[in-house]
Order: sequence, then C-alpha cells, then structure tokens
Amino acid sequence: MNDYHEKLTKLLLEINEYLSYNQARTWIELLWEDFETSYAKAGQGYMGSEMTERIVKQWIENYGDKLHEFAGTNPKYDKYLQQSKHTLH
Repeated sequence: MNDYHEKLTKLLLEINEYLSYNQARTWIELLWEDFETSYAKAGQGYMGSEMTERIVKQWIENYGDKLHEFAGTNPKYDKYLQQSKHTLH
C-alpha cells in the first residue's frame, strides 16, 4: 500500500504546488481511508487496492489543484493538515 500512497502523493505534488510533501501525503491517506470506509459502509465488498488507487487518482486529477483551499473550510481535514502553508516539499 505504501507504493500506492507514494505514487499518488507524487501525482498530487505535480498538480498542486501549494502543498508540502507531508500535506500531500496526508491528503492521500485521508482520501484513501474515506473511500474505503464509505465503500464498506455502503455494504460493498472490498475491491482491492487497485480500485481504491483508481478512485483516489481520479479525485486528484479532478480536484487536486484545489485541495489546499478546501482544508481551511473543513475542520475534519484542517486538523490533520495544520502546518505552515509556506513549507513546500
């Protein structure tokens, strides 16, 4: 799973220059967990890491450039991403 997270973190950093490595990695871990939790709550069987990777990658490609704006408006995520906004990579 670490390989999936690392690959997705690098993709997010390519798309969003406002995130530090740690912020991007945290976003990947949060999105990954949210998808798997939501899928399980819906009563769906586990589809594997490949399915989760595809979904998270799609979210990054669609919304990754704006994730830094979203954190400040959502306390659920903001507490995980509190670090200097000026500390990049």
